[in-house]
Amino acid sequence: MRGIATTESSPLNGVTRWRQIADDLEQAIIHGEFPLGARLPGETEIAERFGVNRHTVRRALAELAERGLVRPERGSGTYVESKRLPYPIGARTRFSEIVGKAGRQPGGRLISGAIETVVGEVANRLALLPGAPVARLELLRSADRVPLCSSTIWMPVERVPDAIRQYRKIQSITPVLEAAGIHDYRRHSTHVSAAIADAVDARRLRLAPGRPLLVIDAVDVALDGVPILTSRARFAADRVELIVER
Repeated sequence: MRGIATTESSPLNGVTRWRQIADDLEQAIIHGEFPLGARLPGETEIAERFGVNRHTVRRALAELAERGLVRPERGSGTYVESKRLPYPIGARTRFSEIVGKAGRQPGGRLISGAIETVVGEVANRLALLPGAPVARLELLRSADRVPLCSSTIWMPVERVPDAIRQYRKIQSITPVLEAAGIHDYRRHSTHVSAAIADAVDARRLRLAPGRPLLVIDAVDVALDGVPILTSRARFAADRVELIVER
């Protein structure tokens, strides 16, 4: 940790040691020693640097979390918290465009993909008969390599026959649809709710299980009004700010 003063050699001047450690770490974050999304050194390393015990370090890290500067991830470490990403929801909602306009680098990774028969609510959203084939994609989407949302997307095989292979190659939904001859589409419906991260989403999003999620269930349609995809996106609630556009 270059450039961080140790409290061992500096007077406390009435400031408790954990708070002074928190202040020193905050200055290191502000000056870019630890960029957004970076993992801080472990408790043992920080304790040795400042000549304190790990309990004092934990209190300092808790103070930084209260200031909104870091987030603890159980079993992984403590990360510099990115500012909440403004995420507008309107007639044209494109993840990569939204992240790019915010000055961040969008990312998408295909976790798994499968062809399955559609049933229940997904069939209703896509206006398909039960049993029709759909491509189901499990995606992890990020901004500046910080995971933002874990998404499940369903697309009718009849309209988008090569969705899984195309996404694996392109890693963006809009070009996948363009490859299927769908050159424009719009948001038909959006439902926002809240949930608690289960073990799977917590692992994907680097969250402690039980952290809050914002859940967006959406249907997108082609210009002819026919549904071409439906999705359920689980966003880390403290990493995005949803903005509903008219």
